Amino acid sequence: MAEKLKVALLQANLEWEKIEANKALFEKKIKALSADVDLIVLPEMFTTGFSMNASELAELPNGPSFRWMQKMASEKQAAVTGSLIILDKGKYYNRLYFVFPDGAFQKYDKRHTFTLAKENETYASGEERLVVGYKGWKICPLVCYDLRFPVWSRNTEDYDLLIYVANWPAARILAWDTLLRARAIENMSYCIGLNRVGTDGKNLDYVGHSAVYDSLGKKVSTHSTEDEFSEEIVLEKAHLSETRSQLRFLQDRDRFTLD
Repeated sequence: MAEKLKVALLQANLEWEKIEANKALFEKKIKALSADVDLIVLPEMFTTGFSMNASELAELPNGPSFRWMQKMASEKQAAVTGSLIILDKGKYYNRLYFVFPDGAFQKYDKRHTFTLAKENETYASGEERLVVGYKGWKICPLVCYDLRFPVWSRNTEDYDLLIYVANWPAARILAWDTLLRARAIENMSYCIGLNRVGTDGKNLDYVGHSAVYDSLGKKVSTHSTEDEFSEEIVLEKAHLSETRSQLRFLQDRDRFTLD
């Protein structure tokens, strides 16, 4: 069990619907990371930007971009996570993959499709939340709009780390900053938000604000730039153990089930 987990945040300016160019961009960034990084976090739809052009851009579950993630995870000996446009059994999904260094993987289909952008008219919603076990850490990876729905991220499994990969626009960046901190505090968990920067093909602007918060809501990442950056942050199990044993907020949570 690893008492510490080194996580790399890769905030980037995605090229609109240019799959190979975006993979080349991230490959360069990944190769520049330190040798002891444990987990690499990429944005939502990191090969295309947040596109509704699924019929032209979707790949099969075992497609080239997924295999690229496996290649990066193997070469770096680190887990890699981020979402892709996937066609599976006749339906399109905004699918997050969590790929382990040995090529094994787990997947999560975005539960809350963004109706304001009519994502729900193109992509099917996922039905199950995912909690990944990795190096002794329990990790709950979610996607963008999921951030607005606290019941979905509710920490019933005592997970250690909550991750949101996103294409969250500048117009609502205050909500992004506020809700990431809130999710960390209410779940007594580390919370990572990984966003993009730049302008997409629909002229929407993105200003990043990728960040890591600890279980008390303190920001532990240092970059605040609206430009591209890579940052490696060490998360510590001792912090979670101390705050949870002292404060016991999770023990007082309400008990209920969802239909």
